[in-house]
Amino acid sequence: MSNSSISPSSTSSYPWLVADIGGSNARFGWITDNSGDIKYVKTLPVADFATPVDASAHYLGKLQQELGADYQAPRCAAFAVATAVGQDHINFTNSHWSYSQAQVKAALQLDTFLTLNDFEALALSLPRLKADQIRPHAELPQHHGTLAVIGPGTGLGVGSVIESKHGWIAIPGEGGHATLAATDDFEAAILDAVREELPHVSAERLLSGIGLPTLYRAVARCAKENVEALSTEQIVERGLLNQCVICRKTLDAFCALLGSFSGSVALIVGARSGVYIGGGIVPRLGDFFFQSRFREKFEAKGRLHGYVSQIPTALITDTLAALSGAALAIEQNEG
Repeated sequence: MSNSSISPSSTSSYPWLVADIGGSNARFGWITDNSGDIKYVKTLPVADFATPVDASAHYLGKLQQELGADYQAPRCAAFAVATAVGQDHINFTNSHWSYSQAQVKAALQLDTFLTLNDFEALALSLPRLKADQIRPHAELPQHHGTLAVIGPGTGLGVGSVIESKHGWIAIPGEGGHATLAATDDFEAAILDAVREELPHVSAERLLSGIGLPTLYRAVARCAKENVEALSTEQIVERGLLNQCVICRKTLDAFCALLGSFSGSVALIVGARSGVYIGGGIVPRLGDFFFQSRFREKFEAKGRLHGYVSQIPTALITDTLAALSGAALAIEQNEG
C-alpha cells in the first residue's frame, strides 16, 4: 500500500471516501462512522471522466446535493486501483486514467489519502465476507491462515491475504501477468494460436474482459471455423444461450483455464483456507460456472491433487466487496 503524508491522528475523523477503480468503472462509497457501513454507492464509467479527481468531484457534488446541510467534505480517502502501486504517480493498465497521489490529496483537501491495488483491497475484504456475498462450491471452513482471490474483470487481478497476530495482511501482486500454461492438447493448441498474435500469453491475455475475444478467436482457429468479431458481452450472452458453438466452447475453455490457473495460485501462496473468484465476468456465468470444469482443473495438480482438493473455492457475488477492503485499509492505517 502506498500513502501520502499520513496523519494518524486525523484518520479517526469521518466521513471517509472509498473507491474501487477498474478499467471500465469506478465505484465510490461513503463511510460516516465506525460501523464500517458503506453508503451512497455510485458507479461511474471511467470513459466519462478525464481523471479520478474529476470523477470524485462529480460523485461528491451529487452527494452534497443529496445530503444538503448534512454533507461534510471527506477527511480520508482510499482508492483501490486496477494497476501496480508504489510510487506517487499511478498509471492505469487498462484505461486512460493516471494521477499523482499528492495532487489528489491536495485537490480533494484530504487529511489522509491511501492508494492500494484493487486486489489488495479485495483480499482484505475476504475475512469479512458474509454468506450472502459469496457462492461456494462446497461448505467453507472458518477463515485462518492464507486466502487468495482471483478476479477476471476488464483485466485479471490476483491477490492474497495472510493472518498474523497483528490482523490480516494483504499481499498485492501482478499475478494476472504470469504466463498461462496448458494442461491438455486442446489448450496447447489454443496457446499456439494466441502466440500468432502475441509474443507472451499471460493469464490476463485470455482470462479477462479484454482477453475473452482473443480466446474466442483462438478457439475458432483451432476448430477451423471462420467467425465474426464479437465483444466479450456478446460471447458470454451467445455462449450461455447456446446460440453459438464457438462461444460455448470459449466459455468452457475459459472456466477450465481459470480453474487450472487458480489451482496454481493456491499452490504458490499456500491458500489452504480458500480461493475466491471475484471480478465482473464469472458472476454473469451463473450455474454454467458451477457446472463447468473449473473445479476439476483446479484440483488437477498431479502429486499435489490431495493437497489442492482440500482447498475450498467460492465465487464472490457482491461486486462492492473491494470497497470494504479499502475501508479496512484506512482502519489499519489509523491503528
